[in-house]
Amino acid sequence: MTAPLRLHGASTALFSTWWFAEQYGLLFDCGDGASAVLMHKARKVRHVFLSHADRDHIAGMLAFNQLYGGPKLTVHYPVDSGSFPPLAEFCRNFDPWIKGTVWQPITDGQSVPVGKGLSVRAIENSHMRGIRPGIRSLSYVVERSVRKLKAEFVGMPGSAIAALRQEVGAEAMTDEVRTPALIYSADTGVIDDGRYDGAEVLIHEATFIDRADSSVDDPTRFLHSVLEDVLAMVAKAKPAHLVLGHFSGRYGRGQIVEAVREGCAVAGVVCPVSLILPGETSHDVLARAL
Repeated sequence: MTAPLRLHGASTALFSTWWFAEQYGLLFDCGDGASAVLMHKARKVRHVFLSHADRDHIAGMLAFNQLYGGPKLTVHYPVDSGSFPPLAEFCRNFDPWIKGTVWQPITDGQSVPVGKGLSVRAIENSHMRGIRPGIRSLSYVVERSVRKLKAEFVGMPGSAIAALRQEVGAEAMTDEVRTPALIYSADTGVIDDGRYDGAEVLIHEATFIDRADSSVDDPTRFLHSVLEDVLAMVAKAKPAHLVLGHFSGRYGRGQIVEAVREGCAVAGVVCPVSLILPGETSHDVLARAL
């Protein structure tokens, strides 16, 4: 039996965001303090997926590379973001004995195999869309790949299937099926196009619990999400577990919890919901459902 995913994280708007999926060896964003909180657990990280170049999402990379960089670590970043090549060069110059860390641009729709039957697919989000040209802000989908017997072979005797497999090969008899094990929205406005449907775990930002505080109607500002809109989308996407973070520090903890409880009831969200509140970190986010 597979152990439940252990998700570590911290996410406060403007200050620091990072999420570590321990069994997958994946770090999503690397805000300030990631190394200090994770300590030697971070040795498990083989891939870092950076969503965009805002400082609260990348400020921890210098320390992380110094402690855990090397040929086993690949750092992925949005292909058109000009901030990352200079950051990579600075890391190489600042810590010249740390050799081999790979900094790899990634674009919308690109999929990266990360081992254990998993891949990570990048999807452009709306955080910088229309303000900065090119692919500069990404969400990430961790996909689990399995091969399932094609419908025309279902019900055949096992001996016949084995013989046919010897004749034509397993791939000819099966279809690849990808399921979203984890989706990380990163900073973005709410996008209700089915991209989050059926996720086992959906990590979504919810910067604003009061629409009046948001920038959703201002095309000149980087876009963030309003809680009400997130929950309306989640009610349709039906993830197995929802994680909300990146709340603005202008809201008190009790205020956020109450808003989430009421919002879930209104929207009809029935899955477990875990929160990372402002200034908080957790070593087992999914165990702390409301």
